[in-house]
Amino acid sequence: MTSTAILMIILMTLVGAGIGFFIRNLMVNAQVKKEEGKANEVIRKAKDDANDIKYKARKEAKQIIRDERDELDVEMRSREKDFKEQERELSKKEISLDQKIDHYTKEKERLGEVEKDLEGRKIRAGVEIEKYKEKQEELVQKLVTVAGYTKEEAKKEIIDAMEEEARVDFAKDLKRIEEEAREDAEKNAKKIISTSIQRYAGEYVGDKTISSVQLPGDEIKGRLIGREGRNIRAFEQICGVDLIIDDTPEIAVISSFNVVRKEIARMTIEKLIADGRIHPAKIEEFHDKSKTEMDKQLRERGEQAQMEIGVHGIHPEILKLVGALNWRTSYTQNQYQHALEAAFIAGAMAAELGLNVKQARRAGLLHDIGKVIDASAEGSHAVIGADFAKKYGESPDIVHAIRAHHDDEKPESVLAHIVAAADALSGARPGARKALMESYVSRMTDIEQIVNSFDGVSKSYAISAGREVRVLVENENVSDEQTVMLSRDIAKKIESEMSYPGTIKITVIRETKAVGVAK
Repeated sequence: MTSTAILMIILMTLVGAGIGFFIRNLMVNAQVKKEEGKANEVIRKAKDDANDIKYKARKEAKQIIRDERDELDVEMRSREKDFKEQERELSKKEISLDQKIDHYTKEKERLGEVEKDLEGRKIRAGVEIEKYKEKQEELVQKLVTVAGYTKEEAKKEIIDAMEEEARVDFAKDLKRIEEEAREDAEKNAKKIISTSIQRYAGEYVGDKTISSVQLPGDEIKGRLIGREGRNIRAFEQICGVDLIIDDTPEIAVISSFNVVRKEIARMTIEKLIADGRIHPAKIEEFHDKSKTEMDKQLRERGEQAQMEIGVHGIHPEILKLVGALNWRTSYTQNQYQHALEAAFIAGAMAAELGLNVKQARRAGLLHDIGKVIDASAEGSHAVIGADFAKKYGESPDIVHAIRAHHDDEKPESVLAHIVAAADALSGARPGARKALMESYVSRMTDIEQIVNSFDGVSKSYAISAGREVRVLVENENVSDEQTVMLSRDIAKKIESEMSYPGTIKITVIRETKAVGVAK
């Protein structure tokens, strides 16, 4: 092969290599541009995603800020409302405090005037004593001169006369004290009797302490009695009631003074009738179930009363007694409603006096729980209830208010007076313990007519739902001593001619007037 051919081959090879390098370079550049395009697309997409994330983040941040601002606004409004309420309360308290300060200032001024008046009286009394001494000395001199007494004998004569006068005055006071003591003894005796009747009544038992149970048929009576009276004896022993099964068709009668026990017995009979199996074991089983249900019912009713008056923390055993008041009445007034009413009245009075409202309501709610404690407990219902409340952790103030609301203990706190007043107001208001308004009005009218029939009576007013009578007498026709006899005569006539619950207090008022004319 010639050099020319070799040269051509080499040249063609170089040209081919150059063309291949150029083509490869083109391909590489194309690939680079393609990858750059992909990279740019990735970058663009990343930027778009970043913008989206940024937008969402801003949106979420704005929403969070908006929510926080709304919550803050709600909280601020709530706090502003609370502040306004507190401001109103403070304003009321400030007004009340100002009124009390004014009252105390006036009272202080009045006491200052009284003190000045007492000081003046003391000075005048000193002057009168000096005059008396001078008069005594003058009398001594006259006795010495006229009667020929010595000075010592004259003094003795005057002293003997004064002692005799003092003895007469003392005898009058003693008679008055004896009459008052006799009246108080009579009143206390009536109170003891009325309390006993309230806790254990006669005709009241016949109307309020029995329950009748409807039987599905007369054949169930024999099953309730059992063979040789086995079932009825077991029922009475387990339930603690009297079960009366007589000739009355399809009726069984349960009798017990304990109204809760009577209700448990009624529930037990209903369960026995529904089950159909009547024997001592079933009686005991259904009695336990009924007792559990009744305890729950009493506690729920007590909790309802507690929640209604806005107090808390009363022991469950006490709440059961509050619930049991629902089955007790006093002169037709439901004692559960009476307890709630007394609680609200006590709270209202405490609020007026600036005292603890919840404590007053609590004491008002619990004041009559002794009425549903077993009658075997000794003492009045106020004492029994107070002891029970003390046993289950009530405060000494509450216990004292319960014990003192019928004067079984002398009231020594404002709370005790409030509870006693609330109890009286709830029981004495028109219609509370009467079936008809007409009978209430008629009794008030009858009392006033009896009082007005006495000579010397000018006016009479029956107040406190007829529990008290104020009698105004003519000053010129009735003396101070006669007022005592008049009050007793009125009381005896009311006792003999009327029938009424509780006691009636007769207060005779005689007014003495002295008129002077300056010319």
